Amino acid sequence: MTSEPFRLAALPTLSRATAARDETARKDPERLDRLWKAGRVLLVDKQGRTPVRDGGTALAPRPALAFADERPAEAMLLGEQGDESYWVLSSDEELRPVPAPPGAWSLWAGAESADGEQWHDLRGVGSLLDDTAAGLFTTAVGLVNWHARARFCAKCGSPVDRTAAGWASKCTGCGREEYPRTDPAVICLVHDGGDQVLLARQPIWPAHRYSVLAGFVETGESLEACVEREIAEEVGVEVTDIRYLGSQPWPFPRSIMIGFTAAADPAAPLVPADGEIEHAHWVHRDRVVEALANGGQLPDLILPGETSIARQMVAGWAGR
Repeated sequence: MTSEPFRLAALPTLSRATAARDETARKDPERLDRLWKAGRVLLVDKQGRTPVRDGGTALAPRPALAFADERPAEAMLLGEQGDESYWVLSSDEELRPVPAPPGAWSLWAGAESADGEQWHDLRGVGSLLDDTAAGLFTTAVGLVNWHARARFCAKCGSPVDRTAAGWASKCTGCGREEYPRTDPAVICLVHDGGDQVLLARQPIWPAHRYSVLAGFVETGESLEACVEREIAEEVGVEVTDIRYLGSQPWPFPRSIMIGFTAAADPAAPLVPADGEIEHAHWVHRDRVVEALANGGQLPDLILPGETSIARQMVAGWAGR
């Protein structure tokens, strides 16, 4: 069972980036101090929200010197763009909930500070940002999430110190170094070799929201083997013709989504995994095209939001 190859409809939203990453800068204290003085700082709160402006289409970083004259130990370097450097600091500012901005894809409420500044999360506004902002925000959320979950040494349990401008940690007990972790997950668009695509929904999603299937790679498992296993576990069908499409960072809390496509027999019975998949069904290309033309949704079919690689996978298949 084969089909005409297709590609992602566009570069995944969170794969966009322009700021330069320079590992040598992270290990040069004098250079870091200079970069801090000309730097801009993104604040990220515990819900992964950052200040934004212009209806969520732009970030609102603040001058580094507004926080401290000297570079704080907890400041994490995101990268350099032109004559500016960008950093991230965690925030515990008190915020009140507000709706997501128009055009956002979000199941999560935004927030507003006491002075009216809007804060929104990456999943909600990632697709509204330009390439530079999307890359900075994605990296910022990934670093903040990693440090929040890696405060103690995995070997001896002692507290760790942040090093390399946030890109490493060092144990205060045994001296062990650790680096930001990324958990690989596969995401696969299953088609029938013709005009049908297999879409499924999780029980916790809003009514009528469907997407392609995904799951985490297990220890000792290849990416292709993970595709086969996850599809079989989640909907009970075997797949063939597995092909790589592209990838996207997904720092919730620290994943990378590795996109594939594969073929399956639409006559095979679908057996949704209990507790994981509420419903799965084959959808004709015409309905997907109609939904895409209508902003990604029909009354009974809501496609993945534009922040996710899943949207580019579905759009690429629909438009091949």
